[in-house]
Amino acid sequence: MFGDSIAIAFSGAEDVALIEYAKLTGRPFRVFSLDTGRLNPDTYEYFDTVERRYGIHTEYMFREADEVLALGRSKGLFSFYEDGHRECCRVRKVRPLWKALEGLKAWIAGQRKDQSPGTRADIPVVQGDPSFEGSSIKWNPVANGDGKDVWKFLRSMDVPVNSLHSQGYVSIGCEPCTRPVLPGQHEREGRWWWEDAEAEECGLHKGNISQDDAREAGANGDGVAAINSVNGTHDIFPTILFSPQACL
Repeated sequence: MFGDSIAIAFSGAEDVALIEYAKLTGRPFRVFSLDTGRLNPDTYEYFDTVERRYGIHTEYMFREADEVLALGRSKGLFSFYEDGHRECCRVRKVRPLWKALEGLKAWIAGQRKDQSPGTRADIPVVQGDPSFEGSSIKWNPVANGDGKDVWKFLRSMDVPVNSLHSQGYVSIGCEPCTRPVLPGQHEREGRWWWEDAEAEECGLHKGNISQDDAREAGANGDGVAAINSVNGTHDIFPTILFSPQACL
């Protein structure tokens, strides 16, 4: 779908750091985002700001209308508060990601070990991921990084960030499923706060959770960057020092 160029999935702070780094390399890249239809207005404004800053046109991946309609009719618009977020995430995020990764052989995710002690504490830098056919390798270049370093980079490079961060939001996803965190709370506690903190993944990173939970999730990030080869080589960002998204 994206040809022989880097495809960066964009949603939040780690992702825009990746876009900044990609721009600095001078290598070709494309940007896509999973538009769930339920993002906060601040996030949509942020997308526009980033597009203008980097002179890019984000390719938005949308959910299938018939699937969203079927879920809404059968369970209502807020069923995730009662039976878990994974079914909604599968329709609005995971399946659109499948389309984004079509034809790509690997993808980069902005996951860090310190993002979630429950689900990301053991993520490797290179991770086998058979959940997406044809995209079995996932790179987590900042797996061993620190959130403070991410923000140090963003500030030093004067990179724009989502205005929600100044309102106490750290990990930002869909509006109904995201809230600010309180002092002392971990950043992922603002996501799907009504559920078990040990399984707070949307399905994009199924490999991070237990086998049983993974089977329930049905498919494998919150902020990912999909990659393919450039000019026949596979040395995309071979020496990444700082380029983590995102997710959603």
